[in-house]
Amino acid sequence: MSRREFDRYSESYSDLLKDPIRDKFAGSKPEFFQGRKAELILDYFRRRQLDTSRMKYLDVGCGKGELLRVLQPSFDVVVGCDPSAGMISSIHDVDVRLQVDDSNLPFPDSHFDFVTASGVFHHVPPTNRIALAKAVNRVMKPGGVFAIIEHNPLNPVTRRIVGRTPVDNDAILLTASETRKLLVSANLIVDEQTYFLYLPMQLYEHGGRWFENLLAKIPLGGQYGTFGFKDRGCLGQKIL
Repeated sequence: MSRREFDRYSESYSDLLKDPIRDKFAGSKPEFFQGRKAELILDYFRRRQLDTSRMKYLDVGCGKGELLRVLQPSFDVVVGCDPSAGMISSIHDVDVRLQVDDSNLPFPDSHFDFVTASGVFHHVPPTNRIALAKAVNRVMKPGGVFAIIEHNPLNPVTRRIVGRTPVDNDAILLTASETRKLLVSANLIVDEQTYFLYLPMQLYEHGGRWFENLLAKIPLGGQYGTFGFKDRGCLGQKIL
């Protein structure tokens, strides 16, 4: 979807995301999806004994800032950018900037410890994806972490929801393998890939967490997160 289309949809964006299956999956908590992404991210750092409270965090393609707000208490600095002025116009409680194009992030080199792109790359034309990933590499500090969170095209329910969501009418979903290759093409080291959103909110929050943890490496979850990092010494790349 073009920048202009996101501007046009910005006022009704939340309504356009509504879907009977999606809404039932989230139950009484529409923030469930952003919360699950935040859990995935914070668990990644927790297992590596890395303190996020001292990190500078950037969300690329931040939209209306939902993920930024959920993660804000866990980071020292949080910043977002998005190519749609309409999408970020309602954000007043978080620092956000307009992104000019896919290969130009409005930040200096080696500035952030952590960067996310959540549900972003499936809107980026395939020919522009490496340029965006390389732009993220540029703004990350050595040792910085980049997390790409995407819809899983191997999940039939995900494909069905995406296929009938107006804001996803241009979506070209990425397989997990394509996402790993994307990170490598941007000279980043692939560290971990995790699948999640197997269970609806009601089951997940009532004893289902352990079950999702067991399934984290099985490629059938509704979404997946791929984590890569910028090596301090460029010693080579680990491909899962």
